[in-house]
Amino acid sequence: MNLKQLLNQGRLRLHKTSKEEIRNLLKVAKRDIDDSQVKGLSSDRKFATAYNAVLQLATILIYCKGYKPYGMGHHFTVFQSIKEILGREYYGLSDYFDSCRAKRNITDYDYAGGISETEAEELIGEAKEFMKVVIRWIKTNYPNLLAGQNKSS
Repeated sequence: MNLKQLLNQGRLRLHKTSKEEIRNLLKVAKRDIDDSQVKGLSSDRKFATAYNAVLQLATILIYCKGYKPYGMGHHFTVFQSIKEILGREYYGLSDYFDSCRAKRNITDYDYAGGISETEAEELIGEAKEFMKVVIRWIKTNYPNLLAGQNKSS
């Protein structure tokens, strides 16, 4: 489903982003990647925190394209949108992130202990790599939105 179809369904709204907004979301993602690796944290919390980093990074892509997710199921909309934005090469990663959305919902709303250490570490690794993908994509497509930012953002 393309972004205009999601807009027509009311799952996206038009949105004009800014360097400040992108910088702030990159900082949230970096904080969450760092926090997901804090020693002593449960695997559930590591997973949920890494998931939030991925969600923020994917949201950045949508903001750059001039949209904002809206309404119920907006996490699902975010991961569907990155397929359109990043292309077929990232369909598998988008599906993986969407499966993490479902697991995150269970661990945040239903019961504790459902996420293994291996699952948490896998998502943390994917979040780190996705950060690189997103920054590279912005540099290629919207370099003005990264102007003046340092590498640690």
